Amino acid sequence: MTTDTLKQAELNQVKNLEKNTGKKMEEWTSIANKSGFEKHGEILNYLKTEHGIGHGYANLIVHYANQSHAGAAENPGDLITEQYKGKENLKPWYDKLMAEINKFGKDVEISPKKAYVSLRRKKQFAIIQPTVKTRLDIGLNIKGIAPTGNAEAAGSWNSMCTHRIKVEEEKQINKDGKLVVLYAGNKDAQHSYIETAKEKGYEVLLLDSPIISHLIQKIEGDNQDLTF
Repeated sequence: MTTDTLKQAELNQVKNLEKNTGKKMEEWTSIANKSGFEKHGEILNYLKTEHGIGHGYANLIVHYANQSHAGAAENPGDLITEQYKGKENLKPWYDKLMAEINKFGKDVEISPKKAYVSLRRKKQFAIIQPTVKTRLDIGLNIKGIAPTGNAEAAGSWNSMCTHRIKVEEEKQINKDGKLVVLYAGNKDAQHSYIETAKEKGYEVLLLDSPIISHLIQKIEGDNQDLTF
């Protein structure tokens, strides 16, 4: 069977899946990625037992979630190249971030997908996505902090993230390739600091919980591409 024949058969299977379940493949891959499981077989069993779909459909979903289906790019670098077609101006920002992320150690898995790059430590903690020609979006999983300032709620943008930061200027990434998140603990006492930051084009998070210092330490420890 030729590669084109395999791809067409797979596309037909996707159409049947969507028709029979009422969910698009993108919805199923989101469910798979949010399952909390890592291994192919674990996600497969989860889909079958928790969502009641057959083995063939479940296997197809896992392959799409892992970008290992017949139509996926063979080289992860090809996926990144495709992401930045027509958005070449954003590629240096991505490269600057990845240069530092690559120093974090072997426990960080860098997994390019069709539309974004996934960053994982056991579980996904961030994604980098060139959403439009003028903006690089960084999705974060930082539960326990209310979205505020430039770290807005991810919402329907990506259901696998809690927060989204829109990077529209390179100055939001520092010389070490880290995404800068500015915060204040007291809006009134730090008014001048907040206004100075805003004049320079930054948004400032208001984090006034008594345990925020410990929380920031944990976030920076788990996500070394962030600095507060």
